[in-house]
Amino acid sequence: MTTFLRLLNEKNKAAALLASIKDGGDRVFTVDPSSFRQVPAAPFAYWVSEEVRSVFRRLPALEANGRTAQHGCSTKDDSRFLRLWWEISGLKSMWVMFAKGGAYSPFYSDIYLVVNWGSDARELEAALLKKYPYLGETANWVLHRECKYLHPGLTWSSRTNGLSLRLLPADCIFTSKGPAVFAAEDDHAELLSLASLMNSQAFGLLVSVQLARVELAQSFEVGLIQQTPVPALSTSQLSILAGLARHAWALKRTLDTIEETSHAFALPAVLRPRLGDYDPPVIEAQLASIQSEIDDIAFGLYGFSEADRAAVQASRCEASGGDAEAGADDESDEEVSTEPIPQIDGLMSWAVGVAFGRFDWRLASGERAAPPEPEPFDPLPAKSPGMLPDGAAPFHAHAGILVDDAGHPHDLVRLTEEVLARVDVPVPADLRRWLQKDFFVFHLQRYSKSRRKAPIYWPLSTVSGSYTLWVYYPSLSRQTLYTAINDFVEPKLKQVDEDVTALRNKGGARTRDDEKQFETLQILAQELNDLRDTMQSLAHGYQPDHDDGVQITAAPLWTLFRHKPWQKLLKDTFAKLQKGDYDWAHLAMTYWPDRVREKCKTDKSLAIAHGLEELYVEPEATPKKSRGRKKADT
Repeated sequence: MTTFLRLLNEKNKAAALLASIKDGGDRVFTVDPSSFRQVPAAPFAYWVSEEVRSVFRRLPALEANGRTAQHGCSTKDDSRFLRLWWEISGLKSMWVMFAKGGAYSPFYSDIYLVVNWGSDARELEAALLKKYPYLGETANWVLHRECKYLHPGLTWSSRTNGLSLRLLPADCIFTSKGPAVFAAEDDHAELLSLASLMNSQAFGLLVSVQLARVELAQSFEVGLIQQTPVPALSTSQLSILAGLARHAWALKRTLDTIEETSHAFALPAVLRPRLGDYDPPVIEAQLASIQSEIDDIAFGLYGFSEADRAAVQASRCEASGGDAEAGADDESDEEVSTEPIPQIDGLMSWAVGVAFGRFDWRLASGERAAPPEPEPFDPLPAKSPGMLPDGAAPFHAHAGILVDDAGHPHDLVRLTEEVLARVDVPVPADLRRWLQKDFFVFHLQRYSKSRRKAPIYWPLSTVSGSYTLWVYYPSLSRQTLYTAINDFVEPKLKQVDEDVTALRNKGGARTRDDEKQFETLQILAQELNDLRDTMQSLAHGYQPDHDDGVQITAAPLWTLFRHKPWQKLLKDTFAKLQKGDYDWAHLAMTYWPDRVREKCKTDKSLAIAHGLEELYVEPEATPKKSRGRKKADT
């Protein structure tokens, strides 16, 4: 037998050591080291009981009975092959939902990325073989084509503050950062019961035993999950656990129905109670109750004693400082603020979306019933429930451009006010100022995730920002800039010129207010002239393609944006585009076709990207050098 002292969470370790030596207590453990061999890799798991260690010997591992855990693919070039789902015009066949880990979130988390998987990832594979020529003829060790892609399953973040399994819908690719678990024959009930078991405290304890640690930001690799024991379930037990997971998933999804960028979005927080079943404190209490019930069942299935259960609770509190979900070490790609979204900002953002034809006001007015809740493993929709259905008449017909111009029929402020009035919500007095000063900053932050910034409402402004056209990215086409010039800038310039002429003709009869207005209008006229000239120069040859993504598509227009951080990002992006860093983009082919076509001759991935595979010339095979030992001199 060997004695171990556990002083990890003691602030004064010297004093704790002396006290433990003298008086023993709950810091002292006496264990036969041979018992550690029951656990894979034989970690010094001395702080848990013999019953816990023996679970690894008594029960089968997860990787058994038709279950499997798999390590997914990696693109090695996310900026090229990944997009946020709202950047793409509908989900074309080449873009597939992409689960890439994320922050701690048991049972449910929206998937917001898509990956270019066209023709079974031919372009991606060609890019990998170009980047890593030593791969040979296949990049399978990166793509892992043996994986059960597009099947329903469970996914988790390989490194985050606590293990959390959430449901993986069908028709998704998963990644090395977001591995996945599958059941035999895609059995939904078994997957749901596994979600309950694997989110239980008991399963978490068995994982931590193998890591020989309980600290936050653990690395939950596939092999670790594969060898963790899973108890056999009776039909009744499976049904109960599956039902609990199904209920938890639905509750978590309900909380997500106020997030504009989520596939579950219905209405902003202010309006969401109109659809019923939305009371966050009540939902959180229900989730806590479900988790408690799952933990009780799982402890019983694993045969853990009351002492084992108490030890699990204590270790969780020690590891998290009382909050099992807190911490700052998540290796998540999300760039989202932890601050709650102000409800009034969320409401006005939604109203702007209604004005543009993105969201459906009828859910708030009661003119349209909320769509039924989907099944947990259903493929994610191309549109969230809160978006305007295909074929439905928008709130306001337009050509993809609205304007900050009082009195104009396409004035964004007036339209937003009309939306709020339509759903019986008071209109904020400072709405125009908010749209001019605060909205884009708010919108940019909200539509940025996974190191991608993808705003869909673009403010194209004069130098001073006194006149702004709002362009709706999903409606963007090669005609958009011409429409902006002909239908907005030119008529506005004509109106301003007429006002300037009228004031000029008043001569000495102009009042002090007239003089101020005269000066302001002259400056505006010059800025409008400059805006028109800039747009005309940019419109020639501008052929946007949504497959390039928001950032590259907006890059040629960087001089028209006034938000400095966004303008700088676009300017830098355009410089890289000019340099040839993004020659896979359709815009690169538009502006520099000779350069791109030349590269297609030697880069198969670029040739595939531009539909010019006939230009590619396969290089001659290089004979392999012999690695045999040199013959000794004779």
